[in-house]
Amino acid sequence: MFRHTLTRRDAFLIVLGASSMQIWSLLLRESLSDQSILINAQFANHNHPAAADADVNGKHLMTNLLTMAAVTTATTTVTVTESVIPEPTQDSDTLRAARERDNREFPHTNIVAHAPGWTLFKNLYMSNGTLYILTPRPKTFPEIRMMTSTGLAAENTRENIAAREPTSVNMDFITPDDALDRWGGDLDVGQTNRVWTIEGNTLLFNDPSQFLRHYYHLVAELFFGVQAFWHGAFSEEETTIQEHTSQQLAFSASSTLHPAPPHIDRAIFAHSNADGWRDNPGFNSYFLRAAYPSLTIEHEEDWADRIKVTKDGDRVWRFPTVLLTDRSAAHRGRACGSLTQRTASEAWEGMRKLGKLRGRHVGGWWEPVRNAIWEFAGVPLHGRNTRDLQAQVPEQDVVVRGFGEGSDEILNGVGVEAQKYLPMPDKIVISYISRQATRRRKLIQEQHDILVDELKALVKRKNEEATKDERKPKWYLDVLEAEKMTKDEQVRAAAKTTIMLGVHGNGLTHLVWMKPTRVSTVIEMFYPDGFAHDYQWTSRALGMAHFGVWNDTHFTHPNIPHVDYPEGFQGNKIPIHGPTVAKLIEDRIEGVL
Repeated sequence: MFRHTLTRRDAFLIVLGASSMQIWSLLLRESLSDQSILINAQFANHNHPAAADADVNGKHLMTNLLTMAAVTTATTTVTVTESVIPEPTQDSDTLRAARERDNREFPHTNIVAHAPGWTLFKNLYMSNGTLYILTPRPKTFPEIRMMTSTGLAAENTRENIAAREPTSVNMDFITPDDALDRWGGDLDVGQTNRVWTIEGNTLLFNDPSQFLRHYYHLVAELFFGVQAFWHGAFSEEETTIQEHTSQQLAFSASSTLHPAPPHIDRAIFAHSNADGWRDNPGFNSYFLRAAYPSLTIEHEEDWADRIKVTKDGDRVWRFPTVLLTDRSAAHRGRACGSLTQRTASEAWEGMRKLGKLRGRHVGGWWEPVRNAIWEFAGVPLHGRNTRDLQAQVPEQDVVVRGFGEGSDEILNGVGVEAQKYLPMPDKIVISYISRQATRRRKLIQEQHDILVDELKALVKRKNEEATKDERKPKWYLDVLEAEKMTKDEQVRAAAKTTIMLGVHGNGLTHLVWMKPTRVSTVIEMFYPDGFAHDYQWTSRALGMAHFGVWNDTHFTHPNIPHVDYPEGFQGNKIPIHGPTVAKLIEDRIEGVL
């Protein structure tokens, strides 16, 4: 029956078609880079019949040809996507870690930079909670008590001060031979060394949560110091007077004047849980997510995990680069312990003395953080661009004798000494941060009202003067109640502020988001005879003037009082003479002060 249904011509065409499809599929296979075709048949032992053989049984020919055609054309039944996995390179993390664990010589610890309470290490080790400095020469390192402590909360008692002194449980030296004996692994059973590397750059905070839950202490003290120390440690030392002058009056931390420091990968709060560093208003978490969006944060539970898996002492963690900060150790330094009580002052002053605190006169070293917060909060571009501001460069650097040079003055060459070389703002914005709706530290209500009236009258009078003289800037007054504003709104308000006015309190921390100008100023109202360095030191560290006010008198650097917290300092009956404050602001803008 097949003789009448299948001619030689038909058979030849079937073979030709099937063969053509097979040939084209082989030719096109190499070009299919994104897909792989799964074929459900084997061709290795398949013998194709010749179509011209007249003696072949028609039935078998038909069966074989149809089978071959079916196998050849059914190759699109299953399609899978194939990911190209590159072969590990010599520099891949996996191979590098493997090589490190095969290594019989561990990297020695060295210090990139140090100030009391601030130590930037290369190759610091931790096992069972003890930080190890691996070195054959321990005497070349600073005293351990100037680097760390037990991490206990601080109390001003003899017993507590002694309890915060570190022991060998907190930090110790270890020789290369002892380290190899302890962490080298057992070669007899084929073990590699027992050193595990925590890749990247780490901030290790040994501070208790005692002060971390305050906006000022986390942002304007801890991370303020981190930025000064980290940015400075990776900056080149100034070599000439001309370089010094251009660097210190530079607004920007751009790559031309301030090469970007290495990225910070993680922060470890060794003595605080996730709630321990979050303030009630939520500004601390806002700050960290805005300024360091990729930062990984670990807490005391995570630190305990790392301790637990190394408790036997035969396994160790290695930090290739880590900045260890310790509040108690910072207070053992002179700048913090004797002069300012601000831990960041040790980091700031340490970099200044090395000639590595870039943009010192205008807070240029702080600019990357400040700009990140401005951008996150949506500060308009024209309102946050400090890079285009032009300073009047003096013929020689502004020199004020400072700490380390035989004087108790630790803020060398900042404040009004350098501000006079900066440009004037195009408008004057007075931002009065009111605490009248808070629970404590408030002005006498009637005197608060008079203060606001005096400020309004000042602004009105100055704007009337501006209508007669176009060279004079317009004035504005913003009375801010932070609890009624979003965080973005608060940052935007600070970014346009010329004069920041407020009672001593966390709200004045917003001064770190102010723009540096010739007259940028912080005015802090205290209960009479009371004083603290918090905002005075921070203002001057950013190159801005600070004035303290006791009712109807005011003071500024260098004539500042001793730290004191008299009865009434935290109360709700703080007196203030409104006309005195208004006159102070006017004189400051006019250049009288």
